[in-house]
Amino acid sequence: MNVDLHCHSTASDGALRPGEVVRCAAAQGVELLALTDHDQLSGLDEAREAAHEVGIAFADGVEISVSWRGVTVHVVGLGVDPRHPGLNAGLERVRSGRIERAREMARQLEHAGISGGFEGAMALTDNPAMVSRTHFARYLAQCGRVAGTKEAFRHYLVPGKPGYVPHRWAQLEDALRWVIDAGGQAVLAHPGRYGLSAAAMDSLLGEFSAGGGCAIEVVTGSHSPDQYALFGALAMEHGLAASRGSDFHGPQEGAELGSLPELDRRLSPVWAGWSA
Repeated sequence: MNVDLHCHSTASDGALRPGEVVRCAAAQGVELLALTDHDQLSGLDEAREAAHEVGIAFADGVEISVSWRGVTVHVVGLGVDPRHPGLNAGLERVRSGRIERAREMARQLEHAGISGGFEGAMALTDNPAMVSRTHFARYLAQCGRVAGTKEAFRHYLVPGKPGYVPHRWAQLEDALRWVIDAGGQAVLAHPGRYGLSAAAMDSLLGEFSAGGGCAIEVVTGSHSPDQYALFGALAMEHGLAASRGSDFHGPQEGAELGSLPELDRRLSPVWAGWSA
C-alpha cells in the first residue's frame, strides 16, 4: 500500500491548500495519507472531506516542534483527535512567538543586505500565525537571492547563518503527552536531520520511547538510502514501529507525495493495526 504519513498544507508552511494536497496525493497513487501541519490542526477538516471525495484513507495528524537539549526536533502525531482540548491548548502555546521570531529573522537578513524579509514572508503565508523559515526561503528564492528553497536554507536559515533565529518550542514529554492524550501515536520525524551523535540519538530515542513514543520515521524525504537502513535498525533495536512520509511541502520543493520506497519488510509499520 502506498502510504504517506507526513505532509504540509497552507495551514502551516505548505504551498497547497489542504484539499489540494489530498487531491495531489490521490493523483500520485497514495492510498493512505496523513496531513501533519506544523503545530496546527486547522487544515484537517478540509483535507478529510477531500479524502472522502477522492476515495483515499485519511488520518488526522500534526507535527509538533520540540526543543530537546538545545536541538529542535519534531514529533508527528498520527490519528489524533483534532478537537482534544489539551492538544489544542498545547499547540497554541507552541505557536505563540512565531511572529516576533519572524521579525528578528528579517532584522538579521537586513544586516546581511536583504531587505523586505518580514513583509515578503508574511505575503507568502495564508496563516500569519504560522510564519516560518519555509516562507522566508520562498521569499529569498522569489526575490532572486537564491536559486531555490534548499539553497535558501543552506545559506541563510540554519544555525550559524544570517536569518536563523532559534525558538523555544514544546518539551518532548509535553508533546508526547498531548499526542497520546488526544488518542494518537507519536512518531519521531526525520531523525536524520538533527545532526546528533550516535550517543545523543540513543538518548533521544530512549526518552522518546519511555515517554510513550511508538515509531520512527524511517523512510522520509530528507533521508538517504543509508539512513533508511540506519534508522530501520534503530527502530528494531528500540522496539519501535516505523513510519513512511514524504514531508511534502509543495511541488518541486523536495520529495513528492507517495514517491518514496516502501519500508523494509522486517519493520513493523506504524499503521499496521489501524482499522479501515
